[in-house]
Amino acid sequence: MSRLPVPAAALTELKSALGANGYLERVADLEPFVHDFRHLFTGSTPLVALPANTAEVASVVRICARHRIGIVPHGGNTSYCGGATPDTSRSQIVLALRRMNRIRSLEPLDYAITVEAGCVLAQVQEAARAAERLFPLSLGSEGSCQIGGNLATNAGGTAVLRYGMMRDLVLGLEVVLADGRVLDALRALRKDNSGYDLRHLFIGSEGTLGIITAACLKLFPRPADTATAIVAVADPAAAIELLASVRGASGDAVTTYELIPRLAIDLTTAHISGVTDPLRQPYAWYVLVELTSSRADAGLAGTLETVLAHGVDHGWVLDAALASSERQRQGLWRLRESIPEAQRHAGAGIKHDISVPISALAEFVARAGAWIAAQVPEGQLIAYGHLGDGNLHFNIQQRAGTDAQAFLARAPSIQRVIHDLVAEFRGSFSAEHGIGQLKIGELERYKDPVALTLMRELKRTFDPLGILNPGKVLRGEP
Repeated sequence: MSRLPVPAAALTELKSALGANGYLERVADLEPFVHDFRHLFTGSTPLVALPANTAEVASVVRICARHRIGIVPHGGNTSYCGGATPDTSRSQIVLALRRMNRIRSLEPLDYAITVEAGCVLAQVQEAARAAERLFPLSLGSEGSCQIGGNLATNAGGTAVLRYGMMRDLVLGLEVVLADGRVLDALRALRKDNSGYDLRHLFIGSEGTLGIITAACLKLFPRPADTATAIVAVADPAAAIELLASVRGASGDAVTTYELIPRLAIDLTTAHISGVTDPLRQPYAWYVLVELTSSRADAGLAGTLETVLAHGVDHGWVLDAALASSERQRQGLWRLRESIPEAQRHAGAGIKHDISVPISALAEFVARAGAWIAAQVPEGQLIAYGHLGDGNLHFNIQQRAGTDAQAFLARAPSIQRVIHDLVAEFRGSFSAEHGIGQLKIGELERYKDPVALTLMRELKRTFDPLGILNPGKVLRGEP
């Protein structure tokens, strides 16, 4: 693909296809689209396309294919890996799908909703709620992230233990291919065994194989009974034993199981208004556990109390508090969801988005934590997140009074040690945030060579000109 700036004739053609309200070109209007969420990457583009429908997306793609112009799909710009940021060559346009925000259909009896890629996640959640249904994907960014981005990155979140990743929530897709053709597979079918299941190629591909324009998503019964507790546990090993116990006792009604270290509570109570210490005395480790059922008489609070008492008898549980009101429940969730913001207030951080088998997670935390304590004295470990599915945000927080630049300069060597240990445990260096442009080198180092070759062959097949989100996931030309 050419790395020359987009030619003026092509820009004129694109603007004509999109109409007066279908693009942005003023420098001030382009600014929000050339920086990633974490301000790790800054690029440049001459145009942001704002298509209003799938036909306009297809038209843009056909024009870009003729001129070999790179296309960077853009949703809510919440990527942690720079997956929606153009490079600096001005050879790429940004394709923002925010105008494609219609809910096309909702069929309660099918437990399915068909939405366009620009719908904000919270909008889809609310539409399902209004129909007495649940769309279970839940993220801290749900008020701004878009369904297209959730699909492109195979988003995870806090309910993966119960409902799975975004991949598990999709029945069908509509996708614009690299030559402008439209793949229409928007069927609300639970069973369709008619050949290759193409949707899974596009989910998690970060816009490098096709541009997702709409999706048919699974819905579920709304919870009618909820039990939520913050539980002090002896250590991560105890948390894992407690998880197995509560899953068995509740009939696998566990929706959320989040590990929280003491340092995370110290940071949130210090930096986030309205967050309070949840128990009477401090402990080293906690879990936030939530059970849900569509049965109003499920008696989940009693079940959880019984399991926690069992945990006390086995030495897993040191203390606990069950939410007795929705206000208390929201307070516990505020504590959990505020951890990333509290870390930003507290100083620099070196972040890892890792997963290992749940059975090995306690050993991983112990070994990696011991290495950090010995080798990174200017930092302290904050290992928190989705213990129930083996995914931790394994972050190292700068200690107060240390030099932030010197600390961050150590990030590559520290990440190498942590990711090598993850590989030793047969885990993943990218559990839910994807690759983008940040982790291409890590993908090349840790991905099975055969799998990496197949990925490159798929890219060449689906995008022979290399115009779809160039420089993301895979390096260089297709």
